[in-house]
Formats: sequence, structure tokens, C-alpha cells
Amino acid sequence: VQLQACGGGLVQAGGSLRLSCAASGRTFSSTYMSWFRQAPGKEREFIAAIVWSGVLTYYGASVKGRFTISRDNAKDTVYLQMNSLKPEDTAVYYCAATRPYYSGSYNLMTNYAYWGQGTQVTVSN
Repeated sequence: VQLQACGGGLVQAGGSLRLSCAASGRTFSSTYMSWFRQAPGKEREFIAAIVWSGVLTYYGASVKGRFTISRDNAKDTVYLQMNSLKPEDTAVYYCAATRPYYSGSYNLMTNYAYWGQGTQVTVSN
């Protein structure tokens, strides 16, 4: 099981970026596919999660209303559309997946078995 995140970059405040996370292996039986982020000197923070069917999504308070998570099971890819970006959104963004048929909470990083390598997002003033 491997996750490959991409799409990060440098953007001005108020701009948009879309991150992608391509999965290989059996990740798409994972209960949740999610995005976390980690800024320098801070703990890794839950951003968004989507269930396998795509019907349910969950967001962290800091991004709700600005970010949208989605998935394309035909392409084995999860996306994070980030709008109205702020300098405080600057971080390394990681995609993650739970094990198949996992039934716990979606917002704790310790519940995720698989992680991508991270992609840097930098938002300038």
C-alpha cells in the first residue's frame, strides 16, 4: 500500500491549490482517506477525511468552509481543494489511509496505517 501526494507549491494569500493523493494497493477498501498537515514546530493536525463511498466528509475547524475533500475511486485518487488560502495554512500536507474495515475515529493520526510522503504548501502574504 503506497500513497503519493502532489500538488503543493507557493501561492499568495487568497489563492487556491488542489492537492492529489494517488493510492496503489488495496487502500480503497480503507474506511477513511484523509489529509493532515504539519507546520514547523507544531503537531500534525487533522484537516479532512472522506469515507470509502465518498458520501461522508469531515473537516477540521480551521479549514471548514474553505477546503473540500473528494475522491475518484476509478482513479484511486483523493483530492483536497484548498480555497481562500491563508499564511497560517503553510505546512507540509500528508495524505493518509486507515486499514480496511477500520471502525474508529477519523481525526487521530495514530489511527492511520498508511501515509504519503508529504507535499509542501506555502502561502505568502
